[in-house]
Amino acid sequence: MIRTLLAVLGRSEGAALRRLIAALALAAAAQGLGYALVVPFFDALLGERSSTAWRWLAGIAAATAAYVALTWRAQNAAFRAGADVARVLHHRLGERIVTLPLGWFDAARVGELARLTSGSVLAVMNIPAHLLRPAVTAAVVPATVVVTLVVVDPRLAAAVALAAPVMVAVLAWSNRTVGRADAARDAIVDETSVRLVEFGQKQPVLRAFGRTTEGYAALDAALVAQHDGDRALACKSVPGLVAFSFTVRLVFAAVLVLGADRALGGTLDAATFAGVLVLMIRFIEPLAAAADLGAAMRLAQGHLRGIEGVLSAAPLPEPSVPVRPSGTDVQFRGVGFGYGERPLLRDVSFELPARTMTALVGPSGAGKTTIARLIARFWDVDTGEIRIGGVPVTEIGSEQVMALVSIVFQDVYLFDGTLEENIRLGRPDATDEEVQAAAELAGLGGTASSTAKPGDAAGRHLDGDELPDGMGTRVGEGGSLLSGGQRQRVSIARALLKDAPIVLLDEATAALDPENDVHIQRAIARLSRRSTLLVIAHRLHTVLTADQILVIEDGRITQRGRHVDLIEEDGTYADFWQARESTRGWHLLAP
Repeated sequence: MIRTLLAVLGRSEGAALRRLIAALALAAAAQGLGYALVVPFFDALLGERSSTAWRWLAGIAAATAAYVALTWRAQNAAFRAGADVARVLHHRLGERIVTLPLGWFDAARVGELARLTSGSVLAVMNIPAHLLRPAVTAAVVPATVVVTLVVVDPRLAAAVALAAPVMVAVLAWSNRTVGRADAARDAIVDETSVRLVEFGQKQPVLRAFGRTTEGYAALDAALVAQHDGDRALACKSVPGLVAFSFTVRLVFAAVLVLGADRALGGTLDAATFAGVLVLMIRFIEPLAAAADLGAAMRLAQGHLRGIEGVLSAAPLPEPSVPVRPSGTDVQFRGVGFGYGERPLLRDVSFELPARTMTALVGPSGAGKTTIARLIARFWDVDTGEIRIGGVPVTEIGSEQVMALVSIVFQDVYLFDGTLEENIRLGRPDATDEEVQAAAELAGLGGTASSTAKPGDAAGRHLDGDELPDGMGTRVGEGGSLLSGGQRQRVSIARALLKDAPIVLLDEATAALDPENDVHIQRAIARLSRRSTLLVIAHRLHTVLTADQILVIEDGRITQRGRHVDLIEEDGTYADFWQARESTRGWHLLAP
């Protein structure tokens, strides 16, 4: 565990941790020396040289004073080291997280990252602050006892030395058993964390379907699984703790019997034997403490493994000298990609010419969103390559790619701030006039004027164009105070404000009413004149004016062309269009 901690902390902080371990070991050695001097003290006090006992007593006092002074200094250093560990880990996690591919951040990472950046960092901080001192003491003091026994009686020392591997083996077995249970429990805790957050965020949906008294089945199952995991952890921990405690006491009993036999046989002085008993008690005490400490150490080690897993996650490779492309056309050349062992895209090739609009159409799960995310370099492709302006995206670099690309996905997240602050994320240095223009172009034109008083929107959902404080309207956590269409329009306003040369719209009009859909169609038309535009849509009227339409099925491009050409062909696009046309005249009738 110490090696892992040193690796996680890095060279500079690792050196400080090594100095701390050395200081703790020196303090523990002073403590062990005090115990070792007990043997000659008893020998002098109970023997014929009682007048010299005070010398050994003075030595014990000096060793104890040295132990107290060294421990006070080392423990203060340990507290400072704990604070430094928390600071370093938070910085290193933050620095690593921003370099990881965006595709790494799936839904399962939410609970994991929340646990790592809060509970796990505190647990690892606890290692130098509270766990190292008893752990070092448990190693150094028994070693000092064994060295003393070598001088006093080699046979007793040999007996303890032979028993040491047995105790280590039992402790290792206990740690492995509990470690596996810990790892399984951590996965369950992550799932529970995700479900708890989900339960809080999705209250409107749950209440709409009457899920207020029975509970939420997914959360209930996660809580039951965590309860079962806690029980399994306890059941697997107890046998190991009992076995180690029994082994330690068995060793003490063996030394006691062997020492008594040698004392009764006259080969070991009774006074010396009394000192040996004191030594053995001091031998057992830190080992017993180590067994109790084992649970905390295993828990900290599990947290440390989780942090190490994030820090060791491979970022996307970045070029030493990024190349800035001169053009904004996008080319896919024989691209293959899959999630894990499951292939999704197979030999996909196409081109998005600069300042044109390309529509991507296909059934759900065909790979449309994956294509958009590959352009933004959420991941690197498995085979083939993607080029922007003739330059492979791997040579452009992730930061530069994101500067060239603006993305609007169907699932929009807004930060708990004002409308203006959320739009301004697209370009923080934009002027107020530019922010307002982007908002109006995205269909949020009613935000500039309002007679409502500030705070009127607090605690209630805003519908339609009811934005009481204009651009200063609070949107709530995740945009909870806005309607779905408003959140989508804010996301589009961000993209418009960023004014990137490549724009990816993934179902950007899915949550819009017909009136605001008109605004977005105008925005799309303007984007297509100044940007390389890729539009993913199930509402086919959105793509009627596209310069080209790509149809993707089962991870392959099966059709390409303009709308007027594709509806004349037998294929998926014509089927989609016919299905849409057949439902054009449908209406819901009032009862």
